[in-house]
Amino acid sequence: MAAVWILLGKTRFPAELIESSKDHGVRTASVPFDISADFIPDLLREQDERLRQTSAAEPPEAPEFADIIHRSRVMARLIQRARRVAIRNVPVLIEGESGTGKEMFARAIHRASTRRERPFVAVNCGAIPGELIESELFGHEKGAFTDAKQPRKGYFEAADGGTLFLDELGELPGPAQVKLLRAVQEGEVVRLGATRPFKVDVRIVAATHRTLTEEIAAGRFREDLFYRLAVAVLKIPPLRERTGDLGGLVDHLLDQVNREAAAEPGYREKRLSAGARNLLVAHMWPGNVRELLNTLRRAAIWSDSAAISSEDVREALLPVAAVVRQDLLAKPLGGGFNLPELLKDVARSYLQRAMDEAHGNKTRAAELVGLPSYQTLSNWLAKYEVQG
Repeated sequence: MAAVWILLGKTRFPAELIESSKDHGVRTASVPFDISADFIPDLLREQDERLRQTSAAEPPEAPEFADIIHRSRVMARLIQRARRVAIRNVPVLIEGESGTGKEMFARAIHRASTRRERPFVAVNCGAIPGELIESELFGHEKGAFTDAKQPRKGYFEAADGGTLFLDELGELPGPAQVKLLRAVQEGEVVRLGATRPFKVDVRIVAATHRTLTEEIAAGRFREDLFYRLAVAVLKIPPLRERTGDLGGLVDHLLDQVNREAAAEPGYREKRLSAGARNLLVAHMWPGNVRELLNTLRRAAIWSDSAAISSEDVREALLPVAAVVRQDLLAKPLGGGFNLPELLKDVARSYLQRAMDEAHGNKTRAAELVGLPSYQTLSNWLAKYEVQG
């Protein structure tokens, strides 16, 4: 049993270990080494998952999605859905926190689509000044405004035949949403300063870190535009909910850091100590994959040796910003507040996490969320439309 406590205390659940005896009483037990949490994988459940995939005759992963590093069930399901929708010529809405890889998903969907040989045009809607949005999206004719010395294609025209990726869609102001709705509905655009519309054939993939249903309730986003674009909705979970993905991501991103810095003067290829790896795995990563990558870059710079130590990682981690967050129990009432929907979202989130952490084992998942049996869990999964 002592070995079990050492494994747990030095990996997943950092803790102070104590020992007791008649001669010495109770005292702190010194264990002068670190164990990487990656050395104690759940091997049996991994084998069970492989058997499940084989029996279900699921196709091998598409190469277009190979850059999305994952081991978790929740990401495997998400990629499976993205692969299915990629070959359909329908709009896609990708939701997720900042740094979760929404553009990576959009590019993978484009590469897996029938439009793969045509342009992929990415637009950051939040970076376009309000007075230039119409010109940037739809183009303009010569003389349309003071600085329009030449006619110019807009993003819609540049993406004709391919995919138009509208990043940070939730940042578009109201007037621009109206014009975008017409372009999506009619499949045509009018250049600024022109009178005749012309047809464009683009597939819209939009992304936002906002929850657009909440934006609609607050009057900041058009409901009709939302339903035009939300034909296929993909919600990328934050890194803290992707159980099992961190180890693989850390290795992949550290390889990237080593490749980027290989030609720099005096650079030594870096590897992680067990203690450093455990710190990375235990962190919550509010900035998600982007924050993880930049932390590894900093740690590689701070490290004097080939091995990145736990101290290097501690110095590389950024303090969590002191932002005012609306707590689950302190949301303002009125203005679209909906208690049944809030409770449904909470139940879905925890049920999905439990199924993911239990690798689909309903008995274990029921234990994780405090339900009496797998039958009760099955009822909850059906009630809240969570895939079992």
